Amino acid sequence: MSDTFARLLALDWGTSSLRAFLMQDGKIIETRQSDHGIQHLPSPGVRGFEQALQAIAGDWVQHQPTFAIVASGMVGSAQGWLEAPYVLCPADIRMLAHQRVTVPSGLGPDLVIAPGVLFDQPEQIPDVMRGEEIQIAGALSENRQWSARCCVVLPGTHSKWVLVENGRLLRFSTYMTGELFAVLCQHSILGRLLPDDRKVAARAGPEAFELGLAEARQGHTGDLTHQMFATRTLGLTGRLPPDALADYLSGLLIGSELVSGLAGIGEQATMPLVLIGESALCQRYADAFSILGRPVAAMLGNTAAPGLWNFALASGLIPSAS
Repeated sequence: MSDTFARLLALDWGTSSLRAFLMQDGKIIETRQSDHGIQHLPSPGVRGFEQALQAIAGDWVQHQPTFAIVASGMVGSAQGWLEAPYVLCPADIRMLAHQRVTVPSGLGPDLVIAPGVLFDQPEQIPDVMRGEEIQIAGALSENRQWSARCCVVLPGTHSKWVLVENGRLLRFSTYMTGELFAVLCQHSILGRLLPDDRKVAARAGPEAFELGLAEARQGHTGDLTHQMFATRTLGLTGRLPPDALADYLSGLLIGSELVSGLAGIGEQATMPLVLIGESALCQRYADAFSILGRPVAAMLGNTAAPGLWNFALASGLIPSAS
């Protein structure tokens, strides 16, 4: 462990993984990661959460037993350590801090958990997020101009499109793009023509991805399931080689998401588009945005750590001058 005095232990605690950040003055001193997401704990119940925290950061806490511990993600869900009820949109970091929950960590300091966010307006489909709100807070701290107005897109298993104004999350939509791609490749007839070693990365060049993107852009309401079946027929007829079929399907699903998402936020040319997530997937989304004529302003990695720092500040857990 670094000899630098830390003020915060920040935990990005999701379904499948746990990331721990030792922080001082908003900067990461040291990072660790484990597979002890909430669905992969060492043992059931509260004891499993305590064991996972002990395993990843017990020595840190023993060395500096007075620093604050904060967490975001599925650890605050109904299946997590302690449920942190959703904050209703429009929401900002101060509202998240106000509705935080606290649980004994088993290591000395209490664990403070950030709530998720709920969008629930009359005559509109409700939506939820848990963890992304903290990543967005981290992104906004990197460029204060984005707080005025931007759209944050977080590609992944369940992609999020979030409209931000004046530092508040106004509304958002979730797209099951990543999960749908995996299900279709692994558990549907479409996967039977794909190579055994099927990965998202394009190995046949960008043409198949761009073909799927074009189909999504040119399609009409209700066309998606027909266009999805073309993954099979394009292979059967030899119009696409087997190793290009996954790229066509990826382009189609991402394109469908982008067409819907851009229509949902409007076409304001002055609104920056900010991507947060894994670099290769963000690049694929950035390429698609560019083809559609809406280049992105920035691509960021995991911004949970600065978001958790700001959450701790808003919660009064660390001095604002630090």
